[in-house]
Amino acid sequence: MNIPFLGNRRKKHGHALLAADPEGVAELLSECELLRSHAARAGIGLDDTAESLEALDQLLPRWRDDEDILPWLGNDAGLYLGTVIVRTVPGAAWDFWPDGQPVVRLASGREFDVVTAGQEWASNGVPELSQLYGEMAEA
Repeated sequence: MNIPFLGNRRKKHGHALLAADPEGVAELLSECELLRSHAARAGIGLDDTAESLEALDQLLPRWRDDEDILPWLGNDAGLYLGTVIVRTVPGAAWDFWPDGQPVVRLASGREFDVVTAGQEWASNGVPELSQLYGEMAEA
């Protein structure tokens, strides 16, 4: 996911926005409105925990038939996965690749492209979000 409104600013100032307001950036990335709406309709509350990822893995993937929703829902799923990792895995933080793609950087320095992972989950259901979380929490 390229965040267009960060585009020129990121190119000029590098990680200045993230460094200046990491909580604000994290809050922005955690919104995931489409995913939260789908989850709420299914009776799932997204509380930024590993358990909520397990609940999302159990949703019936009715969105896969809608080519307009699928990429957006996948994007939200990835950002939500990243939100859970950042809020629950010690040392994990948001970062951005030079092209604007948000990634999670673990304390080990490993970067994880959560958006691509979320899109794969939305399209195929594999790997499961809870499985990805488990792998990141162990790393």
